[in-house]
Amino acid sequence: MKKLAIFSSLFIGVLAFAQGIKFEDSNFAAILAKAKKENKLVFVDAYASWCGPCKLMVKNIFPLQTVGDFYNSHFVNAKIDMEKGEGIGLAKKYNVKAFPTYLFINGDGEEVHRTLGYVEEKDFIQFAKDAEDPNKRLTALKQKFEKGEKDPEFLKNLAGLTIYNDAEFSGKVLDRYFQQKTNFDQEDLQLLLSGMQSTESPLYKIFQTKKADIIKILPEEQFNKFDKSIKLSTVTKKSYNADTKTWNDNYFFAETQKFLTKEEAEKALKRAKAGRALKNKDLSTYEKLTLELYNDTSTTSSEELNSLAWNFFENVTTKASLEKAVTWAQESVKKKENYANTDTLANLYNKIGDKKNARIWAEKSIQLAKSKGEDSTETETLLKSL
Repeated sequence: MKKLAIFSSLFIGVLAFAQGIKFEDSNFAAILAKAKKENKLVFVDAYASWCGPCKLMVKNIFPLQTVGDFYNSHFVNAKIDMEKGEGIGLAKKYNVKAFPTYLFINGDGEEVHRTLGYVEEKDFIQFAKDAEDPNKRLTALKQKFEKGEKDPEFLKNLAGLTIYNDAEFSGKVLDRYFQQKTNFDQEDLQLLLSGMQSTESPLYKIFQTKKADIIKILPEEQFNKFDKSIKLSTVTKKSYNADTKTWNDNYFFAETQKFLTKEEAEKALKRAKAGRALKNKDLSTYEKLTLELYNDTSTTSSEELNSLAWNFFENVTTKASLEKAVTWAQESVKKKENYANTDTLANLYNKIGDKKNARIWAEKSIQLAKSKGEDSTETETLLKSL
């Protein structure tokens, strides 16, 4: 999904860089067996194909010689898409919920350490060193917390390591952290908001009790908007039965109308159903609901319009619907022209058979990318095919 220009870099294969990390080309069982035989940990880059920071790690960090030298000599390295093949089961087993997540696993398949996100060279090597030190592994850090450790930097680091995969534990850590915090700063706010995904999360209670401190940093209007978003997310999750793939509309409306208007609730449910349909590959339902939702896009942001247009390019085949996606991409460009949305427009024109406009916008997109120092390889490939 091309939401931002920075996320549209080509997903370069790491094996092309001999001096960088060398990833195993075999199944996970074989990788574990190799690690056990060599008495090493397995390093797993748990990624998703659409993840922007994942692509940037592939482009900027994995190919570095310093990184490759350390990882190749100390670990058996694996790169696994958590949304495909055996990655789906591994994501569930190791509770991977954010991308990229980096796992360190012993030969018996037990996780000993993890972290996540885009990481610069020195930090990327340092947390690998931490993974090899039993006293610095996540399991040891958790034990240290249970024994009563109160150092603020320790607590903040531990919360950051667990906030996406163990919200309950992270909530306990942050509760201790905030109890002794006299000044609530921007970094504290980011840490709190990044892990708060439900009103049932311990972090939500902290969010509420720290409101007076938060609105000194975040305008109260934004605080209320974020609060509404968390409530909506919680109700949406409870309204959908993943086993039967059905929605409880009555529950959704009863709960959301406590903080949304009827019109807002109806749009929110339709948007949730469209998103779920796309995830379930029910593309006809996704197409129908999205066209209904975005009949009028005058108030829709350039970024969202580009995202919609790209989703249609990737998933929709109906020509009339693709032509609608072209108008979304055109509106996106008019509102804020950049490499990502001009590339989307070029690809859509090509898909509906308008080679002339596809060529025009591909050339424009490449020009914009080069002016910003962005990678336009994918668009150049498109241009050559026209």
